[in-house]
Amino acid sequence: MKKILVTGSNGFLGQKVVDLLASNDKYDVVALSKGPNRNPNQADYAFFQVDLLDRTQLTDFLSAQTFDTIVHTAAMTSVEACEADQATCQLLNVDLVGYLGAYCAEQQTQLIHLSTDFVFDGKKNAPYIETDLPNPQSQYGKSKYASEQVLAQSGCKYAILRTILVYGINADPNRSNLVLWAKSKLSQNEPIKVVNDQWRMPTFVDDLAYACQLAIDREAQGMFHISGAELMSIHEAVYQIADYWQLDKGLISEISAASIGQAENRPRQTGFDLTRSNAELGYVPTSFTDALASIDNQFKTFGR
Repeated sequence: MKKILVTGSNGFLGQKVVDLLASNDKYDVVALSKGPNRNPNQADYAFFQVDLLDRTQLTDFLSAQTFDTIVHTAAMTSVEACEADQATCQLLNVDLVGYLGAYCAEQQTQLIHLSTDFVFDGKKNAPYIETDLPNPQSQYGKSKYASEQVLAQSGCKYAILRTILVYGINADPNRSNLVLWAKSKLSQNEPIKVVNDQWRMPTFVDDLAYACQLAIDREAQGMFHISGAELMSIHEAVYQIADYWQLDKGLISEISAASIGQAENRPRQTGFDLTRSNAELGYVPTSFTDALASIDNQFKTFGR
């Protein structure tokens, strides 16, 4: 049995990772978050409330036990929040990763770290491979690239999973993403404006959680690209969402990224070549349509 620590367990991905691993008796799961446990599922894992930015509190917690793997999902992920509070962005997205890297190097613990397509500038037409040179355009992207560099110099056994536009549903009704936002607004007959000049390979959160499990099981090391396999514009994704739930596409207005100030701080086009993740992890993404069907079923599971 492997002992796994999941940071940011109240987060969108963190909750999914905890649920997935806790349902498998191969893992002894410990969940960590700054606030009280918001996961309705509180079975088969231990939860601790720890402020990751309180170095004394975190050191005391880590010194009391050892782990085979840390899945580090905690981060400041909002582009605007990182720009507005660059000090906290540095502390959470970079300095904390450096601390965990040093701890994992000392303890011979595997560290699985989440990164982003926003480390790239979006000027490459072909899908990005793991060895392409990053050129982040936002403080968020810069902080994530810095965290990758910190880990590369840490001496720990790490796997970095870069991902793109994560969507899906968990038990927390306050968590939103492209699919939940579009479905909610259109279901209430509210008009929405959607960017039509940015392209992504959206990632189903269940796939990303499973990729974390694959990285644990295979004791993966290095950089891996994890996303969906279908490149689409943001507005194309929203049209597919409307089609799936038979909602009024006439409520959707297409706008440019520049019109809402998102042309310079977000890459125009990103997409990942998944060859390495498929070959080394066995990762195969769910299609966008099949993921929407899964989300539809999970709405009932979560009573939403």
